Amino acid sequence: MGIEETVTLNNGVKMPRIGLGVYKSGNDTLQAVKWALEAGYRMIDTAAYYQNEALVGQAIRESGIPREQIFITTKMWNTAQRDNKQEQAFKESLQLLDISYIDLYLIHWPVPGKFTDTWKYMEDFYASGKVRAVGVSNFLVHHIEELLTSSGTIPAVNQFECHPFLTRNELRSYCASKGIVVEAWSPLGRGAVLESRTLQEIAKKHRRTPAQITIRWDYQNSIITIPKSVNQQRITENASIFDFSLSDDEVETISDLDTGITNQDPDNFTF
Repeated sequence: MGIEETVTLNNGVKMPRIGLGVYKSGNDTLQAVKWALEAGYRMIDTAAYYQNEALVGQAIRESGIPREQIFITTKMWNTAQRDNKQEQAFKESLQLLDISYIDLYLIHWPVPGKFTDTWKYMEDFYASGKVRAVGVSNFLVHHIEELLTSSGTIPAVNQFECHPFLTRNELRSYCASKGIVVEAWSPLGRGAVLESRTLQEIAKKHRRTPAQITIRWDYQNSIITIPKSVNQQRITENASIFDFSLSDDEVETISDLDTGITNQDPDNFTF
């Protein structure tokens, strides 16, 4: 298998196991997405908050690759939830991406007092056929539990911060028990994990980069991953993780780097 490998979501939709993240890619988004598609990536992860949905859509159109071969994820931002503009936000994302449907639409953060109402909108978007799968981002166990008290629709995906310094074992196990696919944002810990001596030593042994070792760790832990880069060489390298494997001991050693420290707490955010 290779970069074309997929995982089947709880509604039967197939989602690539590796994609390109474009958070803070800015004006470099257009070229980064084109390079990723040239390198074989078939999943691009954006969000309304990133303000680059239009560039993602442009890159996909200019690539010449049929739309149905590319998996597009975007997310509803918090202000749309607080202002009760969920429907407007969804339409704006479709318009900016200039596509007729979104492959995966996520609630970006669990805005207190709002996310259960927003989930009802997500169910409507899914029922309309304009979304192939709906999910959540940055939801902890208790957020999902609250969601499920008022809905029978289980999220297809939960995307959250996850990397060797923040393994989130309990949350990952819970999601697996519910049939929710786990996806990591900041899979390289905003670059911090690349400085790990442990990862550097394992990388040297395999003649790989620390980033490749980390992404392979994701893969062997059944974590979908979306490393962000605007550098063509690194974009290509990040997807080249299918011709080697980590031993069970190496996977465990990497997992032991967990500190439990998060960059953003889903229970305490003001943005």
